[in-house]
Parts: sequence; structure tokens; C-alpha cells
Amino acid sequence: MIVPQYWAEGRLQHRAKGRQVTVRRFGWSDISQQDAQALADARTREAFERVLAGEPLPRREDKRPYNGAVGVPIREEIIAREGDSVITRNSYGALCLNTPNAFFLDIDFDDPGPDAALKRKVRMPLLALAVLAGVVAKSWMVGIASAIVVLVLAAWMIRRFHAARMRRDGGPEAWANARIEAFITAHPDWCLRQYRTPAGFRLLVMHRLFDPADPEVEACFNALKTDPLYALMCVRQHCFRARVTPKPWRIGIARHLRPRPGTWPIKPERMAERRQWVADYERRSAGFAACGYVRTLGEGRVDPRVDAVRELHDRLCRADSGLPLA
Repeated sequence: MIVPQYWAEGRLQHRAKGRQVTVRRFGWSDISQQDAQALADARTREAFERVLAGEPLPRREDKRPYNGAVGVPIREEIIAREGDSVITRNSYGALCLNTPNAFFLDIDFDDPGPDAALKRKVRMPLLALAVLAGVVAKSWMVGIASAIVVLVLAAWMIRRFHAARMRRDGGPEAWANARIEAFITAHPDWCLRQYRTPAGFRLLVMHRLFDPADPEVEACFNALKTDPLYALMCVRQHCFRARVTPKPWRIGIARHLRPRPGTWPIKPERMAERRQWVADYERRSAGFAACGYVRTLGEGRVDPRVDAVRELHDRLCRADSGLPLA
């Protein structure tokens, strides 16, 4: 995991036969701005030579804080470092805990919608009736009109049956809990600490440290249906990540983090505007928690190295405060 303190950008340009080629690359460092610039220049030179040699490389890297920027570290303001963990402010102003090997994952309560089996079960008999109506009437127009009517009716029935099934089974929250319980039943030597978030559950795996590229991590993501983008970014950024303060729009802040787009670093003359936004955010967020502790599952012993991250996470999230979640 790399979350650099300093950032720079290198630029090289070549013009030949009326054609101009400009290549830009970022550099970063925890040592100094000069060290970041040296890396930027070296990465730019390498990419420039490969572009001139005919490789179809991007001419520049996107200035992104934390997402699909392959090969570029997390680009966010560093608020604090505690051990191997780094606390950063993300692009919309919330604090995030970044850790190289304490395994966090979130499970959102998404409604997957009616499954294919239910759709077939409802549609097929109704479509058969539509075809029969056309045959009896000896009119393809009647058949088509009947098919349109039954498809509309089938859509309504599918929604009703799906809603009834959700009420019966407890809905997305119950399904998520069932996946968690099935996973820990299959892995009793694990230890999972479960939290409630505004949109779902968060898990922290307590029994040992993990490399984000570990096959067991991928298998766990798949079994628990974690957001695929988060799973991908864990591998790309070589770290796990958890938001530890509220999302601004959940606590009445409609105005985005200033200045926009807020990608770090920002110009010194804009820092006052940023500090003002952060002060308002921190004042309003004091009455909310990012998640709340629910339970611990599994028979695995707690790794003290993970427990140190857990203590930091719980303190930042106010996980035991009983405050409203945001």
C-alpha cells in the first residue's frame, strides 16, 4: 500500500513531420517534492520512449483520488498515520481508513430483483394463453394483442410475487445475514466482527492478516457478494479500506468538498476554502456514526495486530456510540 505525501507531474513533448506527441506521467514520494518530481520525470521518459516506439499507451494519466487509476497510488490528503494504517480524506470529504492487511469488506442491502425462475414461472403460462387466444380467434392480430396484454400483466404479477417473497424471507438484510452465517459455518476457524452501516453490513476479519491478492480474499468477496469495484480496487491499490466518518449528504451538507473536484493536492490559495468546508463537516458529523457494532462470529482467535486496527476503526467510526448512522 502506498499513500504518498507528495505529488508531481512530468511532461515531455516531441514534434516531427507536423505531428506533436505529448506524454505526461505522475510521480509521488513520502520524502520530498523533489523526489516526487524525479519519479514523475523518470516515468514520463519511459512512457515517452515507448509511445515513440509505437506502443499504444495513454498519453496521460487521469488525476483520480481512488478508483481505476491502474499503477497510481491513492491520491488523497493524508490526515494521520497510525502504524501501517493511513487515514485519508476522500474526494467527497469523508475520512477513510486504509490498511495494507486488515481485511475489511462491506455488503450492501441491494435488492437483486425478481430472479429468472420466477419470471419464467409467471410468463410462460400467460404467453401460452395468448397464443391459444390467437389460434382460437384465427387471427395473428388477436395473438399479438393478447401477448402484449399478458406481458403487462406478467410484469405486474412478478413485482407482486417478488415483494411477497421479500417480506417472507426478510428482504436484503436477512439475505446478507444468511450469507454471512453460511460463510462462517463453512469457515469456523475464521473470526468475523460485524457492523451495521447505513446501507448494509461491514465485516472485519479478525483472526489473521491478509494480502489483498490472496485467493482466500477473492473467495470471501465472491461468497459474500461484496461490491466488485471495491474488490478490484483492493488488489490494484494493495490495501483494504473503510469509510470511518459520515457521507456529507447524509448529515445535511449538500455542497461538495471545496474546491472541486478536490483531488489532492490542491493549490495553496484554495486551502482556506477547503478548511472552511471541513470545519462545517466536522461540526455536523459529531452527532453521527459511520457504523455500529453488531456481533462477532466464528471460533478463530483474534490476532492482536488486527485488533489494533479494530480499535482505531471503532474509535473513528464511533461504532459503540449508539449515534444515528450516516
